[in-house]
Amino acid sequence: MKFHKTLIAVLAAGTLLAAGIAQAQSPTFFRIGTGGAGGTYFPIGGTIANGISAPPGARACDKGGQCGVPGLIAIAQSTTASVFNNAAVQNGELEAGLAAADVTRSMYMGEGKFEGKPHPKLRIIANLFPEDLHLVMPKGAKINDLGDLKGKRVGIAQAGSGTQVAVLQMLEAWGVNRDNMDEAELNNSQSAERLADGQLDAYFYAAGWPVAAMVQLSSTKGMSLHSFTEDDLKKINSVIPAYIPSKIPAGVYEGVDTDTLTPAVSALLVVSSDQSEELVYGITKALWNDNTRKLLDNGHAKGKQITPDTALDGVAALGVPLHPGAEKFYKEVGLLK
Repeated sequence: MKFHKTLIAVLAAGTLLAAGIAQAQSPTFFRIGTGGAGGTYFPIGGTIANGISAPPGARACDKGGQCGVPGLIAIAQSTTASVFNNAAVQNGELEAGLAAADVTRSMYMGEGKFEGKPHPKLRIIANLFPEDLHLVMPKGAKINDLGDLKGKRVGIAQAGSGTQVAVLQMLEAWGVNRDNMDEAELNNSQSAERLADGQLDAYFYAAGWPVAAMVQLSSTKGMSLHSFTEDDLKKINSVIPAYIPSKIPAGVYEGVDTDTLTPAVSALLVVSSDQSEELVYGITKALWNDNTRKLLDNGHAKGKQITPDTALDGVAALGVPLHPGAEKFYKEVGLLK
């Protein structure tokens, strides 16, 4: 309760300030990289963009207007997701982006696939929600483990996505690679269409459930999800420590009537170190105000899992710094010492 009282006090002070100066602000555009329209990043990114915006001339927050950063116009842009978003934030092509934790760490450090190519400007605003790996197959199809995908037509997600980077590492642990499978680099919507048309035997996609394209697939052609064994989940965790055991509950998708055990990775909101402390402090404050809370609760189902209480989960262990503006806010409200 102490945290929530502190948070209310901090946000109230910001609201009074915003009400007084919103009209005088010149616009600041803030581009947020998300993912494909059929996934989770895009709707969540749009909700966040709405919550942190307060365009010049808009009604003041206390008069029913937007309660974001005065003068800020945030725009959610559809992209190929994590790898692209982090690279674009590093290069100044985007101001912020949603990205998977494992990819963000690898790119910041210059490790693994990104050996010798560090992205030192990456900074974290918040941990958002878990992204569960969906291994989707036609209705009634089953495999024992990832090794059974050898020789199959497999969607490995689009180039530039964190899913593809992780999936190729997982498959390699079972002896499956580009040389012994017929891989397809497709986004989620394209993969669902190909599977429905019989052009794929399986495809991977990591996202917060429910995923729109899969909801449509399950209610039309039908689909099945591969449930990993506990031993396989441990093996994946040993290969990619950021992927931890998780579960997609029964009933999320029509016809998938049992829980699906699967690995999951955290989705982060990432920003450039070039962004000012003042701006990122305001964005972090706006992200956790009551107005944005309502937007998150009434939008995509994963929005309810985006909370200040979990905003710092796993961040310290990741090795990627918080942005100083975000750090200032979390210290103010007692979430960080």
